[in-house]
Amino acid sequence: MRNDRLTELNQGLKKIVGKKNLLIGEKATKSYRQGIRVGEGKANCVVLPKDLIEFWEVLKLCISLDKIIIIQAANTGLTGGSTPDGDKYDRDVVIINTLRLDRIIILNNGLQVLAFPGATLFELEETLSNYNREPHSLIGSSCIGASIVGGICNNSGGNLVNRGPAYTELSLFARVNSKGKLELINHLDIELGNTPEEILSNLENINFNQHDLQESKMKASDIEYSERIRDVKSSLPARYNSDRRRLYESSGCAGKVAVFAARLDTFVKPRKEQVFLIGTNDSKNFSELRNYVLTSFEDLPEMVEYMHKSFFDAASKYGKDTFLIIKYLGRGFIPKLFGIKKKIEVFFSSLNLDASNFVDNFLHDHAQLLPDHLPKIAREYRRLFDHILIIKAGDKCIEETREMLSFLESKNKEFDYHECLKVEGQDLLLHRYVAGIAPKRFMIINNNIPANLLPLDVALPRNCTDWDRIITDNNSTGILESFRMGHFLCMVFHWDLILSNTEDFDEQKKVILAKLDSLGAKYPAEHNVGHLYFAEYDLSNFYKKIDPTNSFNSGIGKLSKNKFYS
Repeated sequence: MRNDRLTELNQGLKKIVGKKNLLIGEKATKSYRQGIRVGEGKANCVVLPKDLIEFWEVLKLCISLDKIIIIQAANTGLTGGSTPDGDKYDRDVVIINTLRLDRIIILNNGLQVLAFPGATLFELEETLSNYNREPHSLIGSSCIGASIVGGICNNSGGNLVNRGPAYTELSLFARVNSKGKLELINHLDIELGNTPEEILSNLENINFNQHDLQESKMKASDIEYSERIRDVKSSLPARYNSDRRRLYESSGCAGKVAVFAARLDTFVKPRKEQVFLIGTNDSKNFSELRNYVLTSFEDLPEMVEYMHKSFFDAASKYGKDTFLIIKYLGRGFIPKLFGIKKKIEVFFSSLNLDASNFVDNFLHDHAQLLPDHLPKIAREYRRLFDHILIIKAGDKCIEETREMLSFLESKNKEFDYHECLKVEGQDLLLHRYVAGIAPKRFMIINNNIPANLLPLDVALPRNCTDWDRIITDNNSTGILESFRMGHFLCMVFHWDLILSNTEDFDEQKKVILAKLDSLGAKYPAEHNVGHLYFAEYDLSNFYKKIDPTNSFNSGIGKLSKNKFYS
């Protein structure tokens, strides 16, 4: 019976999307079944719909045949939350990749946008540049090619402190109700019709007045965040994935519903911007700076990004090729590169050859032959200091930042700052951006080292002052490397640990998480729980409420993979 249903599924999907856009077999689906850092499992097939109607038809067929659905876009999550996890599922798994659904519709002359599920942050940034507006986050702070809707589904925080984590109460999504029926729910506050086909067709063809929409009473961004972050005495983190204040339908759903479109606020782009580079060997100086900014500044900086020397060096070595590609070929080339990489891997797999790391090794090796890509001042600061801070300030905040840094430098010999030239600032921000790829690339290039990667995405309490002493290379004999960086004003840190696989990985992870628990930290901060973490009480209840039959992304948060969570 199950094989008959698989045949019915595959034939039905082929009719909907065509043979070319239905991938079947371990070799053809491998890159979609593996997480960018962790996670891998089995799936019956991968489906690549070309429009919203095809997406809906695929969902209808899969639900009618009682399949588990995993929806992914760029598959850039750090916790394996957009891939299968092993093969212990009670139903067949179908992956729907939405990257072809990459449309962005401008609303009210740029004040808001409608993003389809495959549209990326750098595409949104490019689109909004014509309106002198910006998105909630720029090009993804810890992963390349991040999708807009993926950020909404995972409470992604981004690095822009004035705009808060990705959040909206306005979305168009499909869910399976407790009776097993698929429903399309239009909460965009845009009149698009009654039936699913009518709604999706009208949206796809923009059959509504996109530049004269009535203002919605529902939120399209986290408008309270810039005030919440200023409470530096709070023992609670400023933002984290399981915060029930920010769990609403598609927001925080982690793929437990199928999102067709999300309506989001945009933000005014500053007229002037200035990047500052700050260095110190005493982390307490940065804590003092943070408290001063959050309690005294009239306007907060656009970004305040921390890099420990470990991540600075890792990004320099393992992110060099990505840096050069983006700088000289543009960010738009990155999706093309991913496409080329997948085609190469599929081709070699058809010859029974493993080429999963061929492109990474080729790019890394050849980049090392090229001249140094970083500004001289960045190298000088790295030579002198263990701790680096990058501040991007806009408009009135520029002078506030300049005065503060001058004062701190005058009273402290262990503190120095540099006001960057435009090209220096651009290169520093790009260096910070490509750092996200470094841990995974480290594992690929050093695959002879017996090690495991533990990516920690941690939100510390807002009153935390010993943030630099929580995770160090000396925490455990099993930590071979620890790469550390973070969104500093938010107290959200990315600690990527390379753990020796001669030690018990689960036990090492348990010890580290227990320490974080004792400090009142929350994790993950801006990526979903995936298959690495247990979903907390509020989060697991939210998942079960929006997906009562456990039809979508079964097993995340260490919940049951079985139907109805049995």
